[in-house]
Order: sequence, then structure tokens, then C-alpha cells
Amino acid sequence: MTLLTWLRGKAGELARFSVVGVAGIFVNLGTFNLLRLGPLHPDVSLAGNDDRVVTAKIIATLVSIVFAWAAHRHWTFRGGSRHHPVRELALFGLVNGAAIAVEATAVAISHHGLGFTSLLADNVASLVGIGMGTVTRYAGYSRFVFAAAGDDARAGDDAQAQAGAGSGGDRAQAPFRS
Repeated sequence: MTLLTWLRGKAGELARFSVVGVAGIFVNLGTFNLLRLGPLHPDVSLAGNDDRVVTAKIIATLVSIVFAWAAHRHWTFRGGSRHHPVRELALFGLVNGAAIAVEATAVAISHHGLGFTSLLADNVASLVGIGMGTVTRYAGYSRFVFAAAGDDARAGDDAQAQAGAGSGGDRAQAPFRS
């Protein structure tokens, strides 16, 4: 399957994912800035520590995750649960845990590692982290959390087909999922 064919098949889903993502960015940055300029401001001593930029980023990301969960569940990947609800929630948590780590790492590297400590620099690093986290989320949501029941079986078939490709047979081409 070519990239163009995959994109055509996923256009509606990708558009909905993008709309939710843009709204989630506003929720994320809004929460981040409210915290960064309010109770987690660098001049405020909270629990004995005067630098809470990464904490603000993690809280903002968690708030935006709750927003995105509802929007993706009921709009982007509509069609009902594909897993037992507890399993789906666990998978959702794992995917978002990975995305939080990606986002927080971007802010931590910029703020603490590179010494870019201004509010503007923190927001630029936050945007970079959001972008990387978004790619992580889409891949995880579409592959693991909201995957149709047949996707697991199809993934096994793809692996078997590719394993057979090394023995001189026709090579199976399935780089993208529909």
C-alpha cells in the first residue's frame, strides 16, 4: 500500500485527530501558562522548590489528555470500544505515559540542559514536545488503543508474510495500515 493510498483512506480520521490535537494544544498551553504564571511560577516557593516548570508541563499534559481522551473516544475513533474498557484504559494510559515522557523531556532538556529559561523558550520547547508527543499518541492510539479487533490478527499475518519474504518469495508490502 502506498503512502498516498494510506492517506486517502485515513483522511477523515487524520482530520478529526488534527482538530482535536489543535484544541488540545490550546488546552495544554493554556494550562501550562496558567500554572507557570500562577502557583508554579519560578518566584513562588512550592514545597521548598522554586522551579516547577516540568511539573507545570506534566500537569498541563495530563489536563489535555483528559480532554483529548473524550474527544478521540467519541469523535476521532468513534465506533465504540474495541477492547474491554479496563484494557483500553490501561493501553490509553501507557500510550500517554510515553507521550508525557517525550513532552516533559523536551522541556527539561531546553530548560535545564540548555539553560533556556525564559517563558518564551519554555513555550517553544513545550510546542516541540507537543509535536513529538502527538506523533507518539497517534501511532499508539491507532495501533493499540482504538485498533479494530482484526488488526491484531492482520499484524500477525503481515509479520508472517515478511518473514517469508526473506526466503526468496514475493515481498509483502504493508508499511501502512488502513
